[in-house]
Amino acid sequence: RRPAMLLGPWLVAAAAAAVVAAADAVAGCPALCTCRGQAVDCSGQRLFSVPPELPLDTGNLSLAHNRIASIPPGYLACYGQLRALDLRNNSLAELPAGLFVGARRLAHLDLSYNNFSLVPADMFLEAGGLLRLDLSHNPGLRRVHPQAFRGLAQLRELDLSYGGLSAISLDALEGLPGLVGLRLGGNPWVCGCAMEPFLKWLRGRIQRCASDSELAECRAPPEVAGAPLLSLTEESFQACHLTLTLDDYLFIAFVGFVVSIASVATNFLLGITANCCHRWSKASEDEDV
Repeated sequence: RRPAMLLGPWLVAAAAAAVVAAADAVAGCPALCTCRGQAVDCSGQRLFSVPPELPLDTGNLSLAHNRIASIPPGYLACYGQLRALDLRNNSLAELPAGLFVGARRLAHLDLSYNNFSLVPADMFLEAGGLLRLDLSHNPGLRRVHPQAFRGLAQLRELDLSYGGLSAISLDALEGLPGLVGLRLGGNPWVCGCAMEPFLKWLRGRIQRCASDSELAECRAPPEVAGAPLLSLTEESFQACHLTLTLDDYLFIAFVGFVVSIASVATNFLLGITANCCHRWSKASEDEDV
């Protein structure tokens, strides 16, 4: 009886392991992934493509630190419980249209450390429940479409830091009424006249907006290179609002007229001088003969 009693706990453990394995098989946990409850972790597996099927109740999906370059259209259509999607550190340059149609509960999306160059219009339109969106560390990101974040009324945190942005349309951010966190540092911002409306909006939101304002600096023009974005005031853009009066236009017209007359007179005198020199030179040749 004693050997049987010793084997009892081992048999129970083996049975439990078999039950867990069977549960994973039933749930359809993808190969090379770990499934615990509603969390599916496929990170760091050198995957070149997304797993073809996931458990239908997946709530948290990590595909980080792989080599994924594309995602099939409709990939998330069956996963209505998905709340967090981690796609950081892959090779993504775009997302297929309608990717988020079925993921209405998605609240956290991480697209950092990828190869995005553009955030197109309506890229996240179906992901209306997003609370946090991370697009940081996409060094090739040059443009954000004015309608890129349309539909994200609940978005609270947006990270656009360490990209290649030199400007951003104010329209892209004004449609985010719930935004309380915004990161912009590490971009080559061009703080010219076109930047004034955005900076005015940013200054108005900074009291309730968590921002990396100390890292967000102007790259150009030269006179403000290295200056923090929020150090620029209305006085910094005074030259953008200079208007000419009627007297200014009359003065410019008068100067233009005088310059024109002077140019004509100069050309006339040069012509006479050249003609005289030619005659003098010819006369000298005749005398020599």
